[in-house]
Amino acid sequence: MINVFLDDVRRCPPGFVAARSADECLALLAECEVNLLSLDFELGIGQPNGLAVVHGLIAAARYPKEVYVHSSSAMGRAMMVKALREAAPGDVIVHDGPMPEAVLQAAAAAKEGR
Repeated sequence: MINVFLDDVRRCPPGFVAARSADECLALLAECEVNLLSLDFELGIGQPNGLAVVHGLIAAARYPKEVYVHSSSAMGRAMMVKALREAAPGDVIVHDGPMPEAVLQAAAAAKEGR
């Protein structure tokens, strides 16, 4: 099981696998079981955005255990959170905002085997 961090610019936190594009993220989601997923909205000019990832998740009905939408785009974040909350099964937790420090520390520690 892996944790995935989708962002074209921000540094990937320890304990996460970086996805720098929507296509990379969707490939990881298709190939791996994902525990935590953190999504950005804007992924570069002319590139599919984080909402494309959300639509891909919904179409495949393949969800991580928990999703954080860390985008600084208020409009993009709101659209992604709304779509996820409307479509995801009840056991999928969707957070409107970035991961808290405790979650980041736990992911890093788990990766190190602590």
